[in-house]
Amino acid sequence: MSLGADVARGLGQRTAVVRVLGIVSVMLMTGAAVAAAGTIGFIGLVIPHITRALTGMDYRFVIPASAVLGSLLLLVSDIIARMVNAPYETPVGAITALVGVPFFLYLARREGRGV
Repeated sequence: MSLGADVARGLGQRTAVVRVLGIVSVMLMTGAAVAAAGTIGFIGLVIPHITRALTGMDYRFVIPASAVLGSLLLLVSDIIARMVNAPYETPVGAITALVGVPFFLYLARREGRGV
């Protein structure tokens, strides 16, 4: 599949089945990771994709930038969570989910189109 759909089809692979199974398994693993780590786990799942879009594919820049952007997202989410309902604290996971869920829906929809 990494060589392209034409090569995979030429070798007898059913690309549609593999693609659907891949998408379903990634969504299930993402759900399991969020269920195990909580919604703050969205930071670890979302930030590398955003960082790669900003810095490119060179991991010398992706890894440090992911650490900085992840901590920045958590800090901003914590500040917003404290300010939303002033005398009480809103769970930070609710704020990170507001970023994570739409982004994963965007990723799933974009990957489903074969881009």
